[in-house]
Amino acid sequence: MSADYKFQGWLGHDPSAADGNMKWEAYEPKKWEESDIDIKITHCGICGSDLHTLRSGWKPTIYPCCVGWALMCYSMKTVKLTQRSDTKSSGMPSGIGDRVGVGAQSSSCLQPDCEQCTTSTENHCQIAMVNTYDDKYPDGSKSYGGYADYWRGPSHFVFKIPDQIASEDAAPMLCGGVTLYSPLKRNGCGPGKKVGIVGLGGLGHFGVLYAKALGADKVVAISRKEEKREDALKVRDDLFYPDP
Repeated sequence: MSADYKFQGWLGHDPSAADGNMKWEAYEPKKWEESDIDIKITHCGICGSDLHTLRSGWKPTIYPCCVGWALMCYSMKTVKLTQRSDTKSSGMPSGIGDRVGVGAQSSSCLQPDCEQCTTSTENHCQIAMVNTYDDKYPDGSKSYGGYADYWRGPSHFVFKIPDQIASEDAAPMLCGGVTLYSPLKRNGCGPGKKVGIVGLGGLGHFGVLYAKALGADKVVAISRKEEKREDALKVRDDLFYPDP
């Protein structure tokens, strides 16, 4: 199923890409399947993983590579949207024009006999887990990230964004944000709880914001740097503790 738009993005061809040596080029997206969705990218988060990947810091990168996950966009083309049994229908994209987002994962096996995929833990799938960039789908095609015009991937891993959240705020929530939200939620953060957040970088900021939003009685930010105190209080921290 051909598209009347071109997939183009900032591609890295070797480890020097981590120093900014990237080229704006066209690339071939994954082969279209009925359960896929094409989306037009408007915003993309920035992650330390981008640099690690561009420089082949974790493993040999599959060059050319387009990094950037946690991307926000509008759905352009879809044929058959998959269903997630654990997700309310309002969280699923419903068709062309929806404002949607994609996180760090864009596929798994989704087989009925997969323990992880059938218990809402697709991120632990041991059979066919595919990262949003620098990875390969089962058919051999490559996954490309969000520093691009368009993105294509399985609709199962695409989420409709609530109208109340601006795109520029939602994009980083889809990677760094969920990294902090998940453990807080799973460990019962809420009224009656006191939460300590160690480190106040990109992830730490989300930790403080989410812990407060979930209703924790007290949220304490712990940092090695005294200059982070003012920043911590801006994000509604109750107490700042400089760790010597």
